Amino acid sequence: MATVKSEQMDLLRFATAGSVDDGKSTLIGRLLLDSKSIFEDQLEAVEATSQSKGYDYTDLALLTDGLRSEREQGITIDVAYRYFATPARKFIIADTPGHVQYTRNMVTGASTADLGLVLVDARQGLTEQSRRHAVILSLLRVPHLVLAVNKMDLVDFSQEVYERIHAEFTAFATKLNIPDLEVIPISALAGDNVVNRSENMSWYSGPTLMHHLEHVHVASDRDLVDVRFPVQYVVRPKSDEHHDYRGYGGMVAGGVLKPGDEVVVLPSGMTSKIAGIDLFDQEITEAFPPMSVTVRLEDDVDVSRGDLIARVNNAPKPSQDIDAMVCWMTNEPLRPRQKLAIKHTTRSARALVKDIQYRLDVNTLHRDQETKELGVNEIGRVQLRTTVPLLCDPYSKNRTTGSFILIDEATGVTVGAGMINSAS
Repeated sequence: MATVKSEQMDLLRFATAGSVDDGKSTLIGRLLLDSKSIFEDQLEAVEATSQSKGYDYTDLALLTDGLRSEREQGITIDVAYRYFATPARKFIIADTPGHVQYTRNMVTGASTADLGLVLVDARQGLTEQSRRHAVILSLLRVPHLVLAVNKMDLVDFSQEVYERIHAEFTAFATKLNIPDLEVIPISALAGDNVVNRSENMSWYSGPTLMHHLEHVHVASDRDLVDVRFPVQYVVRPKSDEHHDYRGYGGMVAGGVLKPGDEVVVLPSGMTSKIAGIDLFDQEITEAFPPMSVTVRLEDDVDVSRGDLIARVNNAPKPSQDIDAMVCWMTNEPLRPRQKLAIKHTTRSARALVKDIQYRLDVNTLHRDQETKELGVNEIGRVQLRTTVPLLCDPYSKNRTTGSFILIDEATGVTVGAGMINSAS
């Protein structure tokens, strides 16, 4: 195998959120159109549909609202993932719903995002939903947030309107954990400040939305210090060419792995050194998040799915008592003493709900400590006890090893998503 230096295509995952009719789908359509990421026949079909409906403009939302029920109601219901690229970067958009009854969908779409894009209607200003979206993005530790003040064309591109919304949202954001905030005035329908700079808002000197998306720095958002490699699969080709090959496949969740590094396999505690790291048919010199690679060890130690490879002096302590924020996703409420299956990285176990400390009002940040259950789409602080130790970190430190999902054992349906505060 030839050894090569690993290269990773720069990728930005971002989630959009906004109230009904704030123009999310139109904005995504505009990004796809102006970045030349749609085919001519797609645009012609959208133009024809817009004309048949009697619109005096091309409804770019038709490019993204894929479900018939979404088109009929003019709202986004499910999470839709869109892919496009510019010469500077590749993008994955998670178009998430704005309605409160779809909070679980928004949590799903934003959980892996590098950036959250919240739209507000310039005529309406900040709404309860705008604040709720910002709170959820903050809870999910999405490191970058953009507030797009949309429909500026309907307020005559007023600088005063923009600055009022900017000041109000900035004041609200100080209560949240938002490390990076950008506020951009746009018109998704006309294209102002989306990809091309607006001539109608000469008073605005900041970046266009696309320029910000292309240049926002996300490489340092991931934990490159604490090595975390959950083993997903034991690779044994059993072929003549690779008769004695044994590797451990998975996605790097934290830190930088290099051949020669001394590592420990948890929970067994066996130590070894990295013999090599393979990416497809090449051997690479280093691996870092979120690369999916195969790690080979010098010693023939017992490693299986669900184990974690870490640095010898920097490993998580196995924990059975978990304190976490949980978003509940099903109609049957979450109650104390309930038993559920839990999946954390590649490790599966069972969990008992010991206590529900409070329910968080995502609109006001009020903690309701009187509640003893969580209903659908509600978020609260929960104490869990697992049947086997989990190898976890706080969510604030690592979003991969700090998160889990809860599963109904009878149906196999995912009923909750959790963000770990602490474990012991």
